[in-house]
This record gives sequence, structure tokens and C-alpha cells, in this order.
Amino acid sequence: MAEWIDACATDDIDEEDLIRFDHGDRTFAIYRSPNDEFFCTDGLCTHEQVHLEDGLVMDYVIECPKHNGQFDYRTGEAKRAPVCANLGTYPVKVEGDRVFVEI
Repeated sequence: MAEWIDACATDDIDEEDLIRFDHGDRTFAIYRSPNDEFFCTDGLCTHEQVHLEDGLVMDYVIECPKHNGQFDYRTGEAKRAPVCANLGTYPVKVEGDRVFVEI
């Protein structure tokens, strides 16, 4: 059953950036968009399971640091080769200054 997990403070993530969030044996990436919205995806690239935490965030795209594959972090959609499988995405809500992820 899914539950809301307190993942981080809103101030932990700069605009157009991400942080890594580990919960249990899973890794996630939490993003802050240019419009001050928050999103969450799986934290590993679907191509070679590389952590996305060191990837480049521009607008609504995360670029994998290893082979430069790109995903739209709002939808998880794979946007540029070599990635072809989408990232999983997770609901996010902000309460006060805290970011919660439904896992």
C-alpha cells in the first residue's frame, strides 16, 4: 500500500535542480522546476542504472550523467537516446516547507 513519505525540505532543492532521496532499498530523484513545482522519479537511469543525482537539469529535462540520455521528469518520458524506457514517476505534495512523496 502506498504511503506519503517526508522526503526533504523545499529549501533542500535549488530551482532547476534535483536531489537524491533513498527510501528502503530504492533510490528516487526529487526535482524543483523553474515554476517552483516539485516532481519525483526513479533515481536510476533506465539505460545502465546510473544515479541521476549528478545529471544536468534544464527546464523540465534531466540528462543522465553517463551517456547523456534525457527524460522529461514531469512524466518520466524518455526523450533522447540511448534511453528508450521511461522512468517511473511518483506523486508529490508540499505541506508547509516539506516535500512528501507517495511511495
